[in-house]
Amino acid sequence: MAFLPVLTFLAPLPLLIVALIAALRPGRRPGAVPMLAEGAAGLSLLLALGGVVQLILTGARDAGIGQGAWLFALRLDAVSATMALLVAFVGWVVVRYSRTYLDGEAREGAFHGLMLSVLAAVLVLVQSGSLGVLVAAFVAVGVGLRQLLLFYPERAEARRAAAKFTLVWGAGDAALVLAAVLLWVAFGTAGIAGLTQAAEAGLPVAAQVAVALLVLAALLKTAAFPLHGWLTEVMEAPTPVSALLHAGIINGGGFLLVRLAEVVQGSPGAMAALVMLGGFTALFGAAVMLTQSAVKTALAWSTVAQMGFMLLQCGLGLWALAVLHIVAHSLYKAHAFLSSGGAVRAVASVRRPGPVAVPGLAAVARAFALALVLYAVVAGVFGLFVGPKSEQALALGAILIFGVAYLVAQGLADAAPRALTLRTGAASLAAAVGYFGFHVLAGAVWGPHLPAAPEAGALEWALIVLAVLSFGTVAVAQALFPLWANHPAAAGLRVHLANGLYLNAVLDRLIGGFRVSKSL
Repeated sequence: MAFLPVLTFLAPLPLLIVALIAALRPGRRPGAVPMLAEGAAGLSLLLALGGVVQLILTGARDAGIGQGAWLFALRLDAVSATMALLVAFVGWVVVRYSRTYLDGEAREGAFHGLMLSVLAAVLVLVQSGSLGVLVAAFVAVGVGLRQLLLFYPERAEARRAAAKFTLVWGAGDAALVLAAVLLWVAFGTAGIAGLTQAAEAGLPVAAQVAVALLVLAALLKTAAFPLHGWLTEVMEAPTPVSALLHAGIINGGGFLLVRLAEVVQGSPGAMAALVMLGGFTALFGAAVMLTQSAVKTALAWSTVAQMGFMLLQCGLGLWALAVLHIVAHSLYKAHAFLSSGGAVRAVASVRRPGPVAVPGLAAVARAFALALVLYAVVAGVFGLFVGPKSEQALALGAILIFGVAYLVAQGLADAAPRALTLRTGAASLAAAVGYFGFHVLAGAVWGPHLPAAPEAGALEWALIVLAVLSFGTVAVAQALFPLWANHPAAAGLRVHLANGLYLNAVLDRLIGGFRVSKSL
């Protein structure tokens, strides 16, 4: 009975069993494998859901074997249960979609086997309770995903993307292994629960270096700038692979930071690096996304931007909001990729829109002022009835409201109808209320299990001001873009941004990516 409450730990087993069945049928017709795969994914989802219920009834717990550096443990708490349920649900949706998408493929059974193996590895990853399990799961995910990216090995673009993924993901694994060794040296324990407790007393030099390596591993695994190129080139793999990668696997770096949040937050330098690199990645990815004409490529750049914003949240110490971001982004991105084909057809069938209301400088100024005033009023109301928020949380809310202000600017344009003005104003109010409402929800669900945001000192204030000014400047420039879009300089900038400032081509040349695509 002691082990029974940890039903979530059993979630990977049905996936691995069916994956083994698929592996024993190489070169044969898939037969019942797709149906078994969907059933295994459904059973895994039920086990993950059962684990959430049992967590509520019995509380958090750990289970493992071994000791010392060779401790291999799984952990059930609010964060791991949420992530396991999320992965199992997205995995079931993707596997169910794959039955139709891959129907008739010669290697359909092999695809389902690989997909289930990767899902099982991700489920182990999000439930890891020790450094050994964490490292092994990351390595297993990388090995399996590389095979999925090479499902069509005759495509040169797929081979090049797989080569770059292997390089970047493998470098992240190497950084993670070194970090694990240093954490063991610094604290004498490989259990994540022990590490978080030991970190409260401060970080010795070895642990400081380990945190730097953890941040590096997270940056590599979330496709942060400037090694983001592989994530935008995985479209040659089947659509279910793209959905699983962008909706689940890419969040691994963020989960790594959240799982070791107490350790990471002990290093102000690491937090500052996450704010600066994450914020820049978010701005860069969003700017490039707006220039893409292909829907899946735009979604890939959207993922780059979203992962950067998640890293920014981690750097600000808003760990509960980072978990919420992972959940929301996973659900949205899985739906976006799996429905991308239908969305293209729907847009093409819609009557072409009429004139667009272009806001002037005065309208943009009024829009941002209105959005910020509404945000301040809502923040004051929530602060009065719920409690004050940290400086980091208020700054993040201001950054989010800048995006709404862009829509409000269109509603305040001279040519905008009154109905549009009212809708955009309501959108600003709804976004502010929604932000603080979800903040309260995230704090209630995950906040007690994660460290609170650090008190804002000189460094934190400098980072907050830098982030708000950066995102605000970009939002204003985006709102004013129609006024100078026809300038030759704007046309040239658009071309450069559409090509990602050519950083991916530079990476290709540095690693011999063009040669790899021909020889693999």
